Amino acid sequence: MDLTTLKRTPLYEAHLELKARMVPFTGYAMPVQYTGLVDEHHATRKAVGLFDVSHMGELVVEGPRALAVVDRLVTNDVRGLTDGQARYTLCCNARGTVLDDLIVYRVAQDKVLIVCNASNREKIVGHFVAQAGAEAKVTDLSDVTALLAVQGPRALDLLRAAGMEGRVAELPAFHFTDTAVANVACTVSRTGYTGEDGVELFCPPADAARVWRTLLGLGAELGAKPAGLGCRNTLRLECKMALYGNDIDETTNPLEAGLAWAVKLDTGDFVGREALQAVKAAGLTRRLVGFEVTDRAIARDHFEVIDGGDVKVGYVTSGSPGPTVGKNLGLAYVPVALSELGTALRLRDPERGRVCSAVVVKTPFYKRAR
Repeated sequence: MDLTTLKRTPLYEAHLELKARMVPFTGYAMPVQYTGLVDEHHATRKAVGLFDVSHMGELVVEGPRALAVVDRLVTNDVRGLTDGQARYTLCCNARGTVLDDLIVYRVAQDKVLIVCNASNREKIVGHFVAQAGAEAKVTDLSDVTALLAVQGPRALDLLRAAGMEGRVAELPAFHFTDTAVANVACTVSRTGYTGEDGVELFCPPADAARVWRTLLGLGAELGAKPAGLGCRNTLRLECKMALYGNDIDETTNPLEAGLAWAVKLDTGDFVGREALQAVKAAGLTRRLVGFEVTDRAIARDHFEVIDGGDVKVGYVTSGSPGPTVGKNLGLAYVPVALSELGTALRLRDPERGRVCSAVVVKTPFYKRAR
């Protein structure tokens, strides 16, 4: 595997020092695991997992109409944010299908930060530039921003040990502030993609390795471990957090994906609103559901959902063992008639033709105790 042609995050050398298994991911050489997917998964659930997510895209929208521009391009309410507050949302096209899912951060009345998926960076930046026109300035900050995720029940203990200043622990979820960590100026956000408590740290790329090494060194006594893309996927799947390119994309809409809570159909206009209103009025034809496999098989991404006549009627978007819940689980788009809890499903491996059994269950599969 040749990784020399891929982009590297500011922590690339640190990953090699830890003997991480590196893989291509959205154009970057990224760590998929260090000590093992299951070990890193449990470390994050029980103590602290430290993730390099510097491959993510960041853009800033600035100007007197920055909030109005962003509000028009995303499905959730942005005008209602206060300074230092963030919100999960989606960005749709005119057809109402998903260009990307985003987190929008209100820095000030005239400045909004947006984090997008790495695979969609160019698309989203281009979309925002084109739609903003002369109303606001859009700047891609991805190459001058490092992003680390510190996740788990001991995450705040670790940050305090690293000299974190301010009252970050008192911040509600989806709020952020500027502070220092390991003597580095950071923006600390109470967000994450694991279902655990914790933060995401924005810092200058030149300082990222110092923050990373400091946190790992101080975190040894707390059970902190570096964590790769592999367990990031199993952690988010247990919590039914959507993965772009699997569970949502430009062939899916937020309503069928179970993300209606992030769509302000009745409180403001945005790109794709008319199409989504039509979808709602007509009624859904399929839904994204959670399932547990009821035999010993593992249902992987792209398995087919088949009916009694072995005809494909849906597909698995994400499938994996769930280390915390101890079951093989997944998400799948199925016809509405097969979406009720307790419904039996038949899943077929399209390559081997093997069929396994599953049942529709309540999601999220895992939810941490508050």
